Amino acid sequence: MAAKTILILTANPSDTSRLRLDEEVREIQEGLNLSAERDSFNVVSQWATRPDDLRRAMLKYQPEIVHFSGHGAGAKGLLLESDIGEAKPVSGLALSRLFGLFPNVKCVLFNACYSQVQAEAVVKHVDYVVGMTDAIGDRAAIEFAVGFYDALGYGHPVPFAYKVGLSAIALEGIDEVSTPVLKVRKELAETSNERPAAPEPTVSAPIKEPAPSAPPAPKSPPAGSRAVAQPSVMLEEPEGLVPLDSPFYVERHPIEADCYETVVRPGSLIRIKAPRQLGKTSLLVRTLAHAQSQGFETVRLSFQTSDNATLDNLDEFLQWFCCSVTEELDLEDRLADYWKGARGIVRRCQRYFEKYLLKELDQPIVLGLDEVDQVFEHPEIATDFFGMLRVWHEEGKTNPLWRKLNLVIVHSKEVYVPLSINRSPFNVGLPIELRELNTEEIETLITRHQLDFGAHQKQQLIDLVGGHPYLMRAALYQLARGRISLTQLMEQAPTEGGLYSDHLRRHLLNLEADPDLLGAFKQVIPSYQPVQIGSTEAFKLHSMGLVKYDGNAVVPLCGLYRQYFQSRL
Repeated sequence: MAAKTILILTANPSDTSRLRLDEEVREIQEGLNLSAERDSFNVVSQWATRPDDLRRAMLKYQPEIVHFSGHGAGAKGLLLESDIGEAKPVSGLALSRLFGLFPNVKCVLFNACYSQVQAEAVVKHVDYVVGMTDAIGDRAAIEFAVGFYDALGYGHPVPFAYKVGLSAIALEGIDEVSTPVLKVRKELAETSNERPAAPEPTVSAPIKEPAPSAPPAPKSPPAGSRAVAQPSVMLEEPEGLVPLDSPFYVERHPIEADCYETVVRPGSLIRIKAPRQLGKTSLLVRTLAHAQSQGFETVRLSFQTSDNATLDNLDEFLQWFCCSVTEELDLEDRLADYWKGARGIVRRCQRYFEKYLLKELDQPIVLGLDEVDQVFEHPEIATDFFGMLRVWHEEGKTNPLWRKLNLVIVHSKEVYVPLSINRSPFNVGLPIELRELNTEEIETLITRHQLDFGAHQKQQLIDLVGGHPYLMRAALYQLARGRISLTQLMEQAPTEGGLYSDHLRRHLLNLEADPDLLGAFKQVIPSYQPVQIGSTEAFKLHSMGLVKYDGNAVVPLCGLYRQYFQSRL
């Protein structure tokens, strides 16, 4: 029997802390040399690994086992080296695509901090993958690796070797036994009843936790760990998408859990609706990341990238839609082969998905459609496009091929396009309406900005901006930087020269463009009691994020809006 090749990759970029990688490699080799089946393994090492080195080593050695020793940075990736020796992050998605090309690889060990992210991305192609749920110290990493390969060297299978690695950490009295986690490829787990020994759920069972990210609050890793050292607080500019590894994303229970559970169900559809800047896209990205960690292909398509010319013609629009999805999946554009011959433009699009995309993919796919509000402005396109999505969802209930397609639809505005009840995707699936942060979630966000507020200060801030995620984060960001005091914030916020001037002006322009809404909002602003206005106006103002319901009446969403619009209107 030919010897199995173990490819050991190491990287210790010049701008990261020093690791004892040479000691780890030496002890692994010595342990295997002393083992009963030492002739069954061939160990090759690649030092100071760059992305090109990784690819070439895989091609050259065709390993059965791949071992990475170095630094990890959570969702940002494993840190390989650049051409000048500095850190070069490589994402879990990139690693997953690479390992998908090498079916001979049966086991991967990522001996780096926070590498559970990469393990979950790679395990859909590899039988066994070990990653780290947290920062891991040099001593624990070396002990685990040596114990793991000692067991392999005596002919034991990977799950047993994993347990031996954990026991090696425990025998040394190191309190990091729970850090390594074993992931098992879904198909293998289902057929052999394999179960990881770590306290994590197996990949074959849906989980409600999000795809792993950085720790819940900024902190420095322990000395000698395989994580990149971070300052005590790394503030983020509060604009747009909140990164996956951001500690400033606060979950709104049970919204995320419901999305994570639903998105992995065959043929599912999720509808995420909220006013602008309430976190829709950030939730979408986390939902897709969770699906990807469970073995799904994912595509995030923003309709803001479509131009007016495309949206003026159904044929152009559906071709753009098909090409965009194809490109995101890194597949060959074969639109010309499927667009001809079929009668009806919508039928051509459906045929392209049915006969090509869905059949070409080995895994199910989650299609995340962001900013679909752009389509609402074009009823002649919207009627057919959204009707087609509803048909696809209904097909997934009976057709195994269409059960491979899951949809997540994200929008801000209400759907004013005249869609019949049986042709609308907006009355089926899981509806998610993002709410404001509650008091507990606001306190979590304050803590993560490392601000020490008394009860009165917290209440002042809540009275000003409520639980609006963007407004709250914008205030905390400036307060944490020391650029403004809470007293100054309270005075300046509702003015044209204050922190929220652009945000407030956008709302003012939208109101002025609709006289009916403007008139209704003028009734709401001066009253400190809930006001009953027309149901249509209340519905639209709520959709814009300017008011919240109190029974059938409405009140301004927050004190900031009341103060600003009282002076402007």
